Amino acid sequence: MKRIICLFLVSVVLLSFPLSVFANDNNSDAKLDFVKAKSAVLMNIDTGDVLYAENELEHLSPASVTKIMTILLILEALENGKIKLDDKVTASEEAVTMGGSQIWLEKGEVMTVNELFKAVVIASANDACTALAEYVGGSVTTFVDMMNERALQLGCKNTNFENCNGLDDTVKNHYSCAYDLALITREVMKHKIIEKYTTVWLDSLRDGKTELNNTNKLLNSYNGITGLKTGTTSNAGFCISATAKRDNMNLVSVVLGSETSDDRFDTAAQLLDWGFSSYKMVKAQPDKNKIKEVKVVGGDIKSVKPEIKDNLSFAINKSDEKFSYNYNIHKKVNAPISKGDSLGHIDIVGESGVIKSIELVSPIDISKTSLKHIFMLIINNI
Repeated sequence: MKRIICLFLVSVVLLSFPLSVFANDNNSDAKLDFVKAKSAVLMNIDTGDVLYAENELEHLSPASVTKIMTILLILEALENGKIKLDDKVTASEEAVTMGGSQIWLEKGEVMTVNELFKAVVIASANDACTALAEYVGGSVTTFVDMMNERALQLGCKNTNFENCNGLDDTVKNHYSCAYDLALITREVMKHKIIEKYTTVWLDSLRDGKTELNNTNKLLNSYNGITGLKTGTTSNAGFCISATAKRDNMNLVSVVLGSETSDDRFDTAAQLLDWGFSSYKMVKAQPDKNKIKEVKVVGGDIKSVKPEIKDNLSFAINKSDEKFSYNYNIHKKVNAPISKGDSLGHIDIVGESGVIKSIELVSPIDISKTSLKHIFMLIINNI
């Protein structure tokens, strides 16, 4: 009887405490107390793995962090040969009337793409940004359409741009979220040329008459910083997309809606520190002998061996280094199938659950068996 009473009392005591008291300190859903922002995300640039997120899908004004999409479109236009760094751009009346950060372009003034791009990346110049948008898109309106189209292509489901520079005093539906901005940042950082601009602290234009001072103060204080873009308006607060590389790991920390500039930089830096100290890069080594052939029903080829689609490198929590592989491969599929179609996946499983899922795909196209194909098989057999 005493034993039953004791068990009852213990149950009452346990139920009287909040469940969070017994939560695992390593719970991935736990909030980091140093995050001083409305929204934040920490992402592995190389793999797209989200290492930390807080209100990461909330629609917020990104201020001049908007410009990372403008930067991406300019980089892609340079890469595909649509424009060149030494092309000359003439400033329009719309460009010179932009407020906020600027290089004080005059109507009709001519600068190269390289000069204007430096002004955008380093000094966040709104007039230079507008001039480049007009040059690449033909008009700002067309360029903004290009921005939104590219955002959708990247999987940004919580983003809508109304301008190319992030000025938000007159816009009605201009927003993004920390997660989407991290996706865009990932794409920007694939272009290695960008670091020639994002890591510059001081530069100048007009033969030294116009000084460019980088708005990213982490350049002078954070080990491994590689970029990228700050933003500040009264509506957005203080924002940043900060990128850094250490120990073969590239991270981006997006912080939106901080109350002060110091909060923005401190949060971004501490998120990066937390990521570098908590995670490390490893390379998956699945057993290729366990990747069995998949039967193709009704195909002109009877079976196909899946190939690994994904990058085998991934970030793993240093406290969760033991992992195993679960092979989830289709036994059969129906023809037709296209090259790249999914044939299953391999889950990498740690103590906390699935760490990464590696997609398995078809390496070839397989058509349906035709009457002609069947006839030829009969002839060959005869």
